[in-house]
Amino acid sequence: MKVDVEVMEILAAYDLTRSFRAAAELTGCSHHTVARHVAARDAGHPLAEPVFRARVTDPFLPKMEEWIQLSHGKLRGDKAHTKLLALGYTGSERSTRRAIAQVRANFRLGNVRVHRPWVTEPGQWLQYDFGDGPLIDGRKTVLFVAWLAWSRFRIVIVLRDRTAPTVFAALDRTLRIIGGAPTYVLTDNEKTVTVAHIAGVPVRNLQTVDFARHYGVTVLTCQPADPATKGGSESSVKLAKADIVPKDTNLRPEYDSFAEIETACQEFMDEVNNREHRATRRKPAAMLLEETPRLHRIPATAHTVSFGLSRSVPDNTPMVTFENGQYSVPSHLLGAQVFVRSHGVGRDERIVVMHQSSEGPVEVARHARGRPGSPMIDDTHFPDHAPKIPGDYAVKARSAAEAEFLAIGAGAHTWLLEAAQVGTMRMKQKMAEAVALAKIAGRADVDQALGTAAIHGRFAHQDLASILNATGLRTSTHTASENRSLTQGTSGWAAIGQPPAVPAAAPEQEECA
Repeated sequence: MKVDVEVMEILAAYDLTRSFRAAAELTGCSHHTVARHVAARDAGHPLAEPVFRARVTDPFLPKMEEWIQLSHGKLRGDKAHTKLLALGYTGSERSTRRAIAQVRANFRLGNVRVHRPWVTEPGQWLQYDFGDGPLIDGRKTVLFVAWLAWSRFRIVIVLRDRTAPTVFAALDRTLRIIGGAPTYVLTDNEKTVTVAHIAGVPVRNLQTVDFARHYGVTVLTCQPADPATKGGSESSVKLAKADIVPKDTNLRPEYDSFAEIETACQEFMDEVNNREHRATRRKPAAMLLEETPRLHRIPATAHTVSFGLSRSVPDNTPMVTFENGQYSVPSHLLGAQVFVRSHGVGRDERIVVMHQSSEGPVEVARHARGRPGSPMIDDTHFPDHAPKIPGDYAVKARSAAEAEFLAIGAGAHTWLLEAAQVGTMRMKQKMAEAVALAKIAGRADVDQALGTAAIHGRFAHQDLASILNATGLRTSTHTASENRSLTQGTSGWAAIGQPPAVPAAAPEQEECA
């Protein structure tokens, strides 16, 4: 088949030579081709129709059309060629593929779905969907993408999972960003929204019903396996993934933390919402200002399902369990109900604990992810707790005798602990002797002596009295002067080698003798 330029050259050559054969020689084609194009021009057709030539696949076209119809246009060319060989087909697989491609194109053209433009009203529709987010520490995140239909305002929030508390928390944040709630919220048939289909009717999740009632919205779902019914959010997910998720097409580096992904999402929203939309020729942020008055007001506090899973704090231990880990809460919440959820991924992951008080929801604790058997404890949650150290015993008198002994002073406490540690015998008798000595020698001296005995391990009988006596001998001190030396003399050496002196008898003993 000749292209337009070649046909024009053929006609120009004929006008120059007025000969079919001469024009054919000039243009390098058959004189029959020149004659056909000249006849078509004379008949008012700029280009002549191509000459029909029979193909080897023509006798089998009805069967191919039948197969394409039954497979809804999904039959592959190689499979069709195998089936045709069994019917006596002698052509090549290449011819079969060309014929199948033409039949498939005609089938799709005849069964194409015609979309009517969707004209929405302000404040009516909000769509949301999910996309695979970037990886953090080898764990995949989730991109929550919401799309306000009339203003084309987009919201992208990164999530750690698609559980009901996480999704509803993202929806609550979305409604607060746009400044109100629309009439309808459209999404997919996920288990967080639809639990089953009966006779084609979706059965709503009870948590979704409570959430919708709290915010005054109607949650609707699209037809199963029909993403075209929410094309706005589908397109928004595609754009968000192309810009936020690191790929070769955007040369974006890998993220090191969950906070970096949140920053990237905010930058994406600032960009797309503040540039002119190709459909409306207006900025979505400017159109949102006009749509916000059409949105109805949302409650000041979020629905409790968006706070996470509910947990009851025990009456005696301010700890809650979440995903096999234990986390502390303030002690004044003993016996109360709290809500626990996780936020972030990897090193940035935090376990957030919320409490619904009379003044509204309040975050009461935030911990790093704990491991089973290793509870995460905040010391401020236990203000009156005294740590118990093994071997650190509280000395407390349990009788009058013990109280009288401990009243001597700190030395008595130390003596009691040290003496008990080494297993001293007859401790109660020695404690009574110490009390008696305190009445004679004074409490301060006995307390000092008890402390000295405890330091040096002197717990035997009469050790306390010996220490007191030794202390008494050292009450006077000797000092050297010009007339006196502290050097020991030799007078004591004179008795060495002498017989001991016999003491004189008493007068009474002599009379008796």
